[in-house]
Amino acid sequence: MSDDDDFMQASDDENYDFEYEDDDEAEEGGDVDVENKYYNAKQMKVDSPEEAIDEFLGVPALEPEKGDWGFKGLKQAIKLEFKLGRYDKAVEHYAELLTYVKSAVTRNYSEKSINNMLDFIEKNAEDEAANECMEKFYSKTLESFQSTNNERLWLSTNTKLARLWLAQKDYSRLTDKVRELHKACQLEDGSDDPSKGTYSMEAYALEIQMYAETRNNKRLKGLYNRAISVRSAVPHPKIMGIIRECGGKMYMSEENWKDAQSAFFESFRNYDEAGSMQRIQVLKYLVLTTMLMGSDINPFDSQETKPYKNDPRIAAMTELVDAYQRDDINQYETVLKKNQDLLADPFIAENIDEVTRNMRTKAVVRLVAPYTRFRLDFIAKRLSISIAEVQDIVGFLIMDKKLRGKINQDAGTVEIDSRADQDRMHAVADWTVAIRSLASYVLNEGEGFKSDEAGVGPGGNAPLTTAADGLLLSQRTTNAAGKRKSNRGK
Repeated sequence: MSDDDDFMQASDDENYDFEYEDDDEAEEGGDVDVENKYYNAKQMKVDSPEEAIDEFLGVPALEPEKGDWGFKGLKQAIKLEFKLGRYDKAVEHYAELLTYVKSAVTRNYSEKSINNMLDFIEKNAEDEAANECMEKFYSKTLESFQSTNNERLWLSTNTKLARLWLAQKDYSRLTDKVRELHKACQLEDGSDDPSKGTYSMEAYALEIQMYAETRNNKRLKGLYNRAISVRSAVPHPKIMGIIRECGGKMYMSEENWKDAQSAFFESFRNYDEAGSMQRIQVLKYLVLTTMLMGSDINPFDSQETKPYKNDPRIAAMTELVDAYQRDDINQYETVLKKNQDLLADPFIAENIDEVTRNMRTKAVVRLVAPYTRFRLDFIAKRLSISIAEVQDIVGFLIMDKKLRGKINQDAGTVEIDSRADQDRMHAVADWTVAIRSLASYVLNEGEGFKSDEAGVGPGGNAPLTTAADGLLLSQRTTNAAGKRKSNRGK
């Protein structure tokens, strides 16, 4: 087992490269006493960490000059000191450790060890004092490697420092650091350096997260579109998962459900490929977006999401989307009440209300369909919601012309306009307009009977008459009959 095995695990959150273990046991050299002291200290660190620290710190003193065993002893001592909260001592001994990287150990081994050390510190920092200690570690690392021209470690350490400031919401220093990272990842002509594409995408991800947290959607949108259009880099899938997740939230704030669904699906695929647990949370966002879209397509029908359909962590969202697609308001409300932990996520809590509102609106439409008059408290009782909310939903339906009626607030009732009466009124109105048009034509355009030549029909048949001619002829016949009756009376 290597000397890092007890402390270094693959950092799921921060380390985007492959993990390598220190190949300590493969190196058999060194004085036997030094080696024995080192392994004796390793056996003590679980039961007696304080004594183990003293033993590890005694290893460098046994070497005539700086070498591998002293480097390993300092690494173990620093990790134990950090775990025990001895932050000042950890920083002091870390500064000593950095003196080994210039000559005592190889460049690749030192770079790998330092990266692992910083990952360990970042992973185990749990309070403000630990964060301050971590910042000192980063500063000393940058100072040490600035003179060695190790650009890769410089970029890696600065990226970790930027992540620390993002976690602390120190957006001012984060902005400066991200700008510095972007500049370091560019060629002299200002274009992106393909060889540093991964670090460039990490800088994009940090900046996008900052704009997402500060709800600066204008900056976020431009940066997001720029990041997903980069083709010169093949970033770690977790980086793309972060970028896509922020993009999905941005589209959700714009109520652009379709693009939000697409972004969340891509984010889920990337997180899943990276083995990140964030895939579970993003899958919940994907289900939420599907409901907001009003889609009949089950989000768990795809090949990528199907394996998670019966995952206990997703069960509540699976039941919700099932109830939503069946328009089962009672089941929906039951699932939501049983799983209040869903609302622990601020993003879900912020958007689930819109889904609930849609469900209740559809339920109101179905409930009132058979009635021409109903009471607001009747709907409130059936849906187990307040009368004020029922009135609000009915008012929205009337304004949106999905319900034709009037609310009587004093009586607490709603009168629905009859569809049959409305259809008859529209028909009468259309008939009236047609008659007026015809009468106007007769009075303005009619010239009495037309000549036989003008009115002869096809093949010399009876003359053709228009509707206006027929109406005028009927009117004249009636007038003539009236005159004859009048003459007989005389």
